[in-house]
Amino acid sequence: MLDTYCNSTFWNSSLLDSPEVDLPLCFEQTVLVWIPLGFLWLLAPWQLLHVYRSRTKKSSITKLYLAKQVIVGFLLILAAIDLALALTEGTGQAAVPAVRYTNPILYLVTWVLVLLIQHSRRWCVQKDSWYLSLFWILSILCGTFQFQTLIRALLKDSSSNLAYSCVYFIFYAFQILVLILSAFSEKDDSSKNPSTTASFLSSITFSWYDSTVLKGFRKPLTLEDIWDIEDAAKTKALVSRFEKYMAEELQKARRAFQKRQKKKSKRNPGASVNGLDKNQSQSQDVLVLEETKKKKKKSETTKDFPKSWLVKALFKTFYVILLKSFLLKVVYDILTFLNPQLLKLLIAFANDRGIYLWTGYLYSILLFVVALIQSFCLQYYFQLCFMLGMKVRTTIMASVYKKALTVSNRARKQYTIGETVNLMSVDAQKLMDVTNFIHLLWSNVLQIALAIYFLWAELGPSVLAGVGVMVILIPINGVLATRNRAIQVKNMKNKDSRLKIMNEILSGIKILKYFAWEPSFQNQVHNLRKKELRNLLRFGQLQSAIMFLLYLTPVLASVSTERLEKYLGGDDLDTSAIRHDCNSDKAVQFSEASFTWDHDLGVTIQDVNLDIMPGQLVAVVGTVGSGKSSLMSAMLGEMENVHGHITVKGSVAYVPQQSWIQNGTIKENILFGSELDEKKYQRVLEACALLPDLEVLPGGDMAEIGEKGINLSGGQKQRISLARATYQNSDIYILDDPLSAVDAHVGKHIFNKVLGPNGLLKGKTRILVTHSIHFLPQVDEIVVVGNGTIMEKGSYSTLLANKGLFAKNLKTFVKQTGPEDEATVNEDSEDDDCGLVPSVEEIPEDVASLSMKKENDLHRTLSRRSRSSSRHLKSLKDSLKIRNANILKEEEEPVRGQKLIKKEFVQTGKVKFSIYLKYLQAIGWCSIVFILLGFVIYYVAFIGSNLWLSAWTSDSKIYNGTNYPSSQRDLRVGVYGALGVAQGLFVFIANIWSVYGCNHASNILHKQLLNNILRAPMSFFDTTPIGRIVNRFAGDISTVDDTLPMSLRSWVLCFLGIISTLVMICLATPIFVVVIIPLGIIYVSVQIFYVATSRQLRRLDSVTRSPIYSHFSETVSGLSVIRAFEHQQRFLKQSETAIDTNQKCVFSWITSNRWLAVRLELIGNLIVFFASLMMVIYRNNLSGDTVGFVLSNALNITQTLNWLVRMTSEIETNIVAVERITEYINVENEAPWVTDKRPPEGWPSKGEIQFSNYQVRYRPELDLVLKGITCDIKSTEKIGVVGRTGAGKSSLTNCLFRILEAAGGQITIDGVDIASIGLHDLREKLTIIPQDPILFSGSLRMNLDPFNNYSDEEIWKALELSHLKSFVAGLQAGLSYEVTEGGDNLSIGQRQLLCLARALLRKSKILIMDEATAAVDLETDQLIQTTIQTEFSHCTTITIAHRLHTIMDSDKVMVLDSGKIVEYDSPEELLKNPGPFYFMAQEAGIENTNSTTF
Repeated sequence: MLDTYCNSTFWNSSLLDSPEVDLPLCFEQTVLVWIPLGFLWLLAPWQLLHVYRSRTKKSSITKLYLAKQVIVGFLLILAAIDLALALTEGTGQAAVPAVRYTNPILYLVTWVLVLLIQHSRRWCVQKDSWYLSLFWILSILCGTFQFQTLIRALLKDSSSNLAYSCVYFIFYAFQILVLILSAFSEKDDSSKNPSTTASFLSSITFSWYDSTVLKGFRKPLTLEDIWDIEDAAKTKALVSRFEKYMAEELQKARRAFQKRQKKKSKRNPGASVNGLDKNQSQSQDVLVLEETKKKKKKSETTKDFPKSWLVKALFKTFYVILLKSFLLKVVYDILTFLNPQLLKLLIAFANDRGIYLWTGYLYSILLFVVALIQSFCLQYYFQLCFMLGMKVRTTIMASVYKKALTVSNRARKQYTIGETVNLMSVDAQKLMDVTNFIHLLWSNVLQIALAIYFLWAELGPSVLAGVGVMVILIPINGVLATRNRAIQVKNMKNKDSRLKIMNEILSGIKILKYFAWEPSFQNQVHNLRKKELRNLLRFGQLQSAIMFLLYLTPVLASVSTERLEKYLGGDDLDTSAIRHDCNSDKAVQFSEASFTWDHDLGVTIQDVNLDIMPGQLVAVVGTVGSGKSSLMSAMLGEMENVHGHITVKGSVAYVPQQSWIQNGTIKENILFGSELDEKKYQRVLEACALLPDLEVLPGGDMAEIGEKGINLSGGQKQRISLARATYQNSDIYILDDPLSAVDAHVGKHIFNKVLGPNGLLKGKTRILVTHSIHFLPQVDEIVVVGNGTIMEKGSYSTLLANKGLFAKNLKTFVKQTGPEDEATVNEDSEDDDCGLVPSVEEIPEDVASLSMKKENDLHRTLSRRSRSSSRHLKSLKDSLKIRNANILKEEEEPVRGQKLIKKEFVQTGKVKFSIYLKYLQAIGWCSIVFILLGFVIYYVAFIGSNLWLSAWTSDSKIYNGTNYPSSQRDLRVGVYGALGVAQGLFVFIANIWSVYGCNHASNILHKQLLNNILRAPMSFFDTTPIGRIVNRFAGDISTVDDTLPMSLRSWVLCFLGIISTLVMICLATPIFVVVIIPLGIIYVSVQIFYVATSRQLRRLDSVTRSPIYSHFSETVSGLSVIRAFEHQQRFLKQSETAIDTNQKCVFSWITSNRWLAVRLELIGNLIVFFASLMMVIYRNNLSGDTVGFVLSNALNITQTLNWLVRMTSEIETNIVAVERITEYINVENEAPWVTDKRPPEGWPSKGEIQFSNYQVRYRPELDLVLKGITCDIKSTEKIGVVGRTGAGKSSLTNCLFRILEAAGGQITIDGVDIASIGLHDLREKLTIIPQDPILFSGSLRMNLDPFNNYSDEEIWKALELSHLKSFVAGLQAGLSYEVTEGGDNLSIGQRQLLCLARALLRKSKILIMDEATAAVDLETDQLIQTTIQTEFSHCTTITIAHRLHTIMDSDKVMVLDSGKIVEYDSPEELLKNPGPFYFMAQEAGIENTNSTTF
């Protein structure tokens, strides 16, 4: 039928059976035309519908669009001409075949359709459609046959069909033109990311990425050079999708969990949950008694929780990507088995000289095409998998952050900050790694099945031997994998605890330096590290035994999924007991409210009934641990409700007892995300007494605050925290003891200006927890809390009249209220009140950022009487305003010292060779030689066995299979077997050796890093965020532990593999060298281009990752504040922005890998193509087995080449970890801990201190802080040091401990110059009670005596003297009671007392007190003072006073002002004549040395 349709033969197989092969014209004009057209017509409707549904706004007309439309228009015209030609021919005598009419008509309709499709794409972001590109490719391929047929016909007979041929040639050329045009991408204004607008050809070859690679090659990339990711992949979009499915799955999992619980309770009905006993009320401090019991219980029964929902939820979120990658992988796997079939045909071609030459060329081309399609499938599959991995990581990170904002306190207690950060970093990363390989689970099975099928077809039943071995190996692998998993779990635990300790060491580094405790903590870390490395070694040994690595990856992930499920599935904060009612007549109302911190423990707040009216100022008082802070937490909804509820009217602002400060400027901390209202802002600064501080801090309110407010004093932090609350316009203010850390006069100022009846907050409801008794007469109502309930409440006068508990306590403490009242009389004139302001309490000047530019101190006499004071204040206000305006107008050079946190240093360019040497040196040169030797012998054996096999196959020709001598056979089998065993053995030896070597290297690097960080000077910790240091110990060390060794091993294997393959090919066909050289050059240049970009992207990745974690840990530590202000959304947004910034780096990095892989695979494919061409061309000199041998090796080379570059860049990227560690190993150290010159035995025996012309500065670029101090302190003298903010009081202590080194002059103690001895010899002989009580997690005993120098009796004695004995004795664990991170399970008062106990234990001759009584109630304060007077009577004591009354009984008082001593005499003498001290005393209401008030 088709014959008549064409008027010629449709098919004639004899045409193929000749050296000059050709297809019949009819076949070319029918089938080969219909294939591409059919493809287009089938897909067009579906595609047009898709465009219609997902259309965006129409884009403008571009030149490219016009060019395409014009060329298709020409094609339309050509089809019309063709039709006209057919019609004119038809009028002649010969009958024209039907095909000459139908084809042009088909084409006419098709080109109209194409015009329509191209026009419709203007509504899409991606202008080029993939199926049009495929249509052009198909059409050109199918047209090639007719093209060459027509040329041949013309060569035979020049006049045949000339017109038709010409039209066809033009038509063919136009199609090629359109294809070339459609390779270009059109830009779209709406999309920032070129990947979305890239054309089909550009997408599959990743050519749209060329510009980035070029940029990266020319100069190191920065964040601005990297494109944003598309909106669908942004954090917000991903999380909102994931949460929908997560809610469903978690619901199901919880139901299953409850069923399990029910079954369990049926099985053992005895185990009921211990009910809450209402009478057993406890304060938060005693809560911890139960913890140890609980821990024991916990370890016996592992806690159950809703399981196996995470994977399901992730699957539902990302199933589309999974489906796409699944299809690509299937295609790839099937094509993989096409290659051996083509190879088989090529071998047959080489063996049989009768086959025509064109078949060989056809096979070669097919081999190339199959390999090409395979490459594109594989690369696109990888792109999808890695994108999926990235999205999963993002989703997990964002979900963990979101969860952290809502997680209940009880769930939060199970994790330290370190562990939660680990969930976000390590576990999310593990899941990301697994998603890349998730398809191998089914793909491996498919590949094995296909392999067995094809092998069976070739070899028959002998395949079963191989299968048998494999089956036996599976259970062995299973056992090893479980072992591995156990090791992984253990290692995660070790890592967690090591990071936890590191976090604490860095947070409390100052205490470690004061007490010379570094060695003890160093040992703790070393011991954990030893365990970790021992596990790593075991892991490495198992790894070497397991060659089936793929079974492992899912195992590692399962550990992570469980951890994440437990965290994400944890309870949320249940705030249902806190009711918000706008119509309530009371501001806060407690109704029968009982709350607890943990349901397993007793009630902390019990049956509270309390009404607080709007606009009232209510004071909450009570002893340490009576439940005041818990009452505040209950109001904020931070506790678990037992029964009853709390009604709150309006919004809440909260000032916590321990102020939480973010890393940012002071201004950002106060505004806390609100709009800036300059007038109000200045009012708040003035009221919170912050103006004088801003004058001292470099850069004023633009001064940067370190993490956790490291460079501010306690008082400054508290006042900034208060200013933050005051600035927010809330209805209810919950103030948890905001006046504890400030001086008396600053406290008074703040009370009057902010909290009191005439303060900024008047008319607001204020709930104030306080220990300061003298403010109580001014409050509306006092609530006395004790034991978690309300003992009494009423106004000051009512409570005194009642003669209850309050009145009794008050009497005990206020022996003389007189002077206090007198001091408040002369506050009638505003001027005087302003005079109070400049005397802000001491800023600890170890603050790295204090540039002490204090000319203004010279202008301002210390006299309070000077009337210029108020004018000065105004001018200060104005100067601040002007300064702010300047900062806004022009980004001026920041003031010296204003920038505290140094920008993280991003190395650029190539990693220095010295870094590689450092790492190799750490492994050990001897090991390296042996490892390399092992691998080289392995490859020699490998080449040998291949050549032996090739010779073995050629035996079949000689012996022809009939009479194969057994001796020959045994020889062949024996040698082959021996070579095989040698390969296995040497690879095993080399692997094991490298595991040991790398382990050794990690150990050395970690040791050097830790030793050096602990010896770094204090200024290093002030200017480096903790997160950055921890990052070295977490991320970088774990890279050196796990990733780097693997990359190194793989690199060596790949490199030797490629060399051996090329050697084998060249042995067979020496001419191949000609091809290798140009390909090698291309290969190296691609590599150079890529590595520069990749390296920088990895660096950017790790630099953009740090902020995510530090923002996260900041959030976790400030949760209660964020929740109280209801700023969760703002913080979420910040986190999302940080994650997205990191995501774009990761995305770019993934793409750069694919960009490289596509290009390398092309080179590999060309090697295969040329190798097969050589085989065809030189087939007369080659035998089949050589062909097989060469080509099977050439086919492997593609993957290996790819791996080599990947590994080279992996090593480059991972060696960056060594680079970053080395950077910190080379940090400058403080003076040596112990020197050759040791102080005499029993030094200091007297405790005499002499300063002679002593000068000091913080950092070389800053001014002097102490400007030549000279004084003598005699043995056992009690010295009080006073002075206004920034006078240099704290610098004095830092100099004694040599935290700061002298810039001139010297200090001698008992005749020994302290600069001449080692730091530890000095610091161990001095004792300090610091301002902030810092504790470390570990036992109580460890906190008091980390070196175990003292007996238990001595420790109990110290505890007794510091009034903690009864508390510790009441604890079940006694001295081995576990203190949590940062001492969170003790109240601040108890922590302060523990610091006193530390000092009592040391019994040194010199005691320095940085006045430490701020956070303690009056009773405890009194106790501390008496203890110090009695127990330290034989010591020389230096007290840095924040409140004058504590030093009135000193032997001498030293008054400092701007780094000089202005007065130095006994308090009695100083009070006689009007000098600076006299006026300070008058300000504080002290008339003579006996009037000490509270």
